Amino acid sequence: MSRKRPGGESLPSVAPRATDATSTDRSPDHGAPASAPAPAPAPAPAPAPDPKRWWALAVIALAQLMVILDGTVVNIALPSAQSALGMSDADRQWVITAYTLAFGGLLLLGGRIADLVGRRRTFVIGLAGFAAASALGGAAAGPGMLFAARALQGAFAAVLAPSALSLLTTTFTDPKERARAFGVYGALAGGGSAVGLVVGGLLTEYLTWRWSLYVNVPIALAALLGAPVFLRDRSGRRGGHLDVPGALLGCGGLVALVYGFSEAEPRGWSSPSVVTLLVAGVVLLAAFVRWQSRTAHPLLPLRIVKDRVRAGSLATMGLATVGMFGVFLFLTYYLQAVLGYPPVRTGLAFVPISAGIVIGSTQIAARLLPRTAPRALMSSGMVLAAAGMLLLSNLTVHARYVPQVLPALLLLGLGMGLTFMPVYATATAGVPARDAGVASAVLSTVQQMGASLGTVLLNTVATGATGRYVHAHDPAPGGAALDAGMVHGFSVAYRCSAGVLLLAALVAGLVVRRRTTPHHAGDDAPA
Repeated sequence: MSRKRPGGESLPSVAPRATDATSTDRSPDHGAPASAPAPAPAPAPAPAPDPKRWWALAVIALAQLMVILDGTVVNIALPSAQSALGMSDADRQWVITAYTLAFGGLLLLGGRIADLVGRRRTFVIGLAGFAAASALGGAAAGPGMLFAARALQGAFAAVLAPSALSLLTTTFTDPKERARAFGVYGALAGGGSAVGLVVGGLLTEYLTWRWSLYVNVPIALAALLGAPVFLRDRSGRRGGHLDVPGALLGCGGLVALVYGFSEAEPRGWSSPSVVTLLVAGVVLLAAFVRWQSRTAHPLLPLRIVKDRVRAGSLATMGLATVGMFGVFLFLTYYLQAVLGYPPVRTGLAFVPISAGIVIGSTQIAARLLPRTAPRALMSSGMVLAAAGMLLLSNLTVHARYVPQVLPALLLLGLGMGLTFMPVYATATAGVPARDAGVASAVLSTVQQMGASLGTVLLNTVATGATGRYVHAHDPAPGGAALDAGMVHGFSVAYRCSAGVLLLAALVAGLVVRRRTTPHHAGDDAPA
């Protein structure tokens, strides 16, 4: 027999609950009466999935594409903007630096604001502000106006990026659906930079450099129209306390480090200003960590980064971006300065890396992650990317694209897709809803810091190797050895990148020891 619960659900006859002192049950094997222990209470059902979650993914993906694309789309347009606005060579770096300073320095603050105010609200604010700043930059009448617009873009991106990732984290909780959603997100995160090069080349060559900024406006408007309809904010907390001292220490330390890295290239690592900035950044961040361990309402709860799996995922992401970011800079110069490609052809040359990222994220990693340990995907991806870097290190002055460049780009794309997708999913799994924004901001901060550090370190390596080669083979300024020296410098930097990527593979394999699991109650369950 079976008995009905008040809600009408039948309980199987093999385990009825005694309702009085004489109640018994029968053993299914022997039929002997036995006392029935009280069963454990039924677990609370998981929240029903949001019926609009796939439309929400489309809105989040649009915002993510806009932020990532903007990191490189302006690079191609920078020479034209410099000429049109009368910008000096010394000042042109601020078009890039103003954005990265504001973005990297304010991410932690933006993530915590999203947790306190509401992620959908900050998502909308970030979108609207980013669109307005883009329009301001496109209409810039002088260098100062463009620099200010780029700083505003970075500030609003620091609010938008963690809001987008945390909304994705709280919207998709089913393992298979979560893997597919993060596959799309990882493809955009990894391929957006390459897409930015293509879009920047097309806009600059066929329209004007101003459209490299104006292009963000229609993208933001489309996402703004969809956000109120499709996004559902499962915020864990509203109206909490903002850690002002922590914000000053953390943001100040990050700004000092990012600025120090950006100034290391033109001024040199031994420059007093660079050393001062880097030391100040380290001191401020050390004070930030100490303060976070003592305050009642921390900007960054240290439990987020103390988790072994999450810390391993963050370290993997940091090393991956250090090793990967040089490829866009060096290969752009190689294709244009050595092989003589025009801007549009240069941008199109990066399409295979985007294709590899999409395939690696959505077709391979997203299918394997629900039943495969994340560390296996991350390590495999980094080994593939390292192999691609080693292929690039063998390029010569007279290399051809299809037999020598294309295979390397495909390996790099597949490797990035296999790595970034499980990193995003694993680093945000098990985070309580009240901390989803700041946890997403930590991941974005690590990525931004890795990109800044990698660009500076690898460019320093490449420049030094080029100078030594040219001096040894043709000391005359502008001699015939210049192109060969440039390619030699890139090759040395590529080999260094391969070493960093192999280190990332080792870290992922040794530290990330659990599978990604969905989180309903904020606990990170083991595999």
